[in-house]
Amino acid sequence: MLVEKVKGASRIAAVSRKARQAGLAQGLTLADARARIPHLWVEEMNRQADLALLGDVAEDCDRATPIVVADAPDGLLLDVTGCGHLFGGEAQLRSKLSQRFRKAGLSVRTVIAGAPDTARALARHGRIAIVPAGGEVNAVRGLPLAALGLEPKDQLAISRAGLKTIGALIDRPSALFAARFGEQMTLKLARLQGLSPVSVETGHGLRDPAVVMRLFRERLDALADPLDPGFGFDLVRLCVLDAEPLAMLQPELDAHAIEADEVAHLADRLSARFGQDRVLRFVAVDTHNPDRAARIVPVLQETREDAQWPDLSVGEPPMRPMHIFVPPQTVSVAMAEVPDGPPRAFRWRRTEHRVIAHEGPERIAPEWWRESALEARDYYRVEDTEGRRFWLFRTGEYGDVELPRWFLHGAFG
Repeated sequence: MLVEKVKGASRIAAVSRKARQAGLAQGLTLADARARIPHLWVEEMNRQADLALLGDVAEDCDRATPIVVADAPDGLLLDVTGCGHLFGGEAQLRSKLSQRFRKAGLSVRTVIAGAPDTARALARHGRIAIVPAGGEVNAVRGLPLAALGLEPKDQLAISRAGLKTIGALIDRPSALFAARFGEQMTLKLARLQGLSPVSVETGHGLRDPAVVMRLFRERLDALADPLDPGFGFDLVRLCVLDAEPLAMLQPELDAHAIEADEVAHLADRLSARFGQDRVLRFVAVDTHNPDRAARIVPVLQETREDAQWPDLSVGEPPMRPMHIFVPPQTVSVAMAEVPDGPPRAFRWRRTEHRVIAHEGPERIAPEWWRESALEARDYYRVEDTEGRRFWLFRTGEYGDVELPRWFLHGAFG
């Protein structure tokens, strides 16, 4: 049994199988351990020697794969992709490595899985040796919460809610855990299921290696788990999962092609750093309903070109304002031209606006094939005495039982 000093007290740092069967556990004080077993044999923990041994074992694993990463203090991660056939299959590779370690006097648990976090968790807390392709989610469902590697206080809070296994977390919406414990917890859960590999995507084809490496650096720096690569990364493997023809760049006389290329590079870098779901763009929707004329998608997401933004004539004001209020804001109108005229004046945000020019009405009704409780609207483009332009609409007709209601849907400029 190994002990080390923790805040001035000698505590158990590692136990043998026999000591564990006798009821001893990591973290127990040496005094309590000897109260149970008076003639207990112990040795001082030597962390440096353990790291040196781990390095020697990692070097020996080069016979199985050139990609070996230390998972201190007592683990190794091996990327054996494409190496299994050299040993007669992955099962034979695992068996030969395990036998070699045991002959050297080491106690080992070896697991092969499609995701490193899955293999790591199963080696420490599970009983599965080889996870079939795509079976990561089912393989980790029965693992305890400790497999996530959470802080003790977070693990205690989850267990108090009656959730004892990884499967219990998988069956519940991840947003609940993100709100309480942060996105790092949900990322760990996703990686444990093999659902969150480190990947880099671009919105257009790339030919510049320096740009690709810069995106890798942005992505690695943005990982929730701190990385300690020591003296650097020995190897970064690029696997192209999706490719497209790369046309030659033909700069236009006004340099717009170059500008578009720079914007695409910026979008790639922001997506790599903050995540694709946080860098968004607007796309046009083929509808006359202003409430549905645009939608938000990730900037790298491909969309069908089924709608185009309206072309603006030089010198002409746009038909729709760029700034749309959701929902439309109520305005008070004391007097308007009857039956189809705009208001003479309207009050919005405690300010009176006198209308001196207008265009309209433009009637927009809900799409008949959609179930909607909206009424038909009469829209007006108006300008006040200060030169400010607004987009107003009216619901209802003069002469009805109830007076029409006026709303401000957007502002120009």
